[in-house]
Amino acid sequence: MDTEPSMTPTQLGAYSALIETSSLLRHSVEQQLREVGSLSYVQFQLLARLGEATSGSHRMTDLADGVVYSRSGLTYQAQLLEQRGLVARSPAEDDDRGVTVSITAAGREVLAQVFPGHVQVLNDLLFASLSETDVAQLADVLGRLRDHMRAAPPRSAAPRRRKPASTTD
Repeated sequence: MDTEPSMTPTQLGAYSALIETSSLLRHSVEQQLREVGSLSYVQFQLLARLGEATSGSHRMTDLADGVVYSRSGLTYQAQLLEQRGLVARSPAEDDDRGVTVSITAAGREVLAQVFPGHVQVLNDLLFASLSETDVAQLADVLGRLRDHMRAAPPRSAAPRRRKPASTTD
């Protein structure tokens, strides 16, 4: 006899706390990003990933996977950032259908403007009530969860089918 999947009260409590905590933190982070940098959460993630890259660039598909966002949605967000002069897009060198996104000096300036307040929000809401040991445990647990979930990557991370090379006689 099949039984419906269920959760223990502890699992349900952990899930509820995770969802509520995530929503509360994201709301405050988004508010700070909009007020200081006129950025959406996804735009900030995109700029931050580019800003921490040694080259200041990433392929669009890698960015979509990293921020867990659809390719088309991220293309739109990158277009908005490009219109503001915060990123530049160019064809990928190794794939004629691919696009590379690079952070500009203006993009780095916006990151520099939003980071102090961003860090303050994180310190006030996420870390203030935790000890260093708690933070280390949280990082460990969340890291393992992320790695487990990344074992089945989102659609944006699926390899793209290559067009067959055309042959001429």
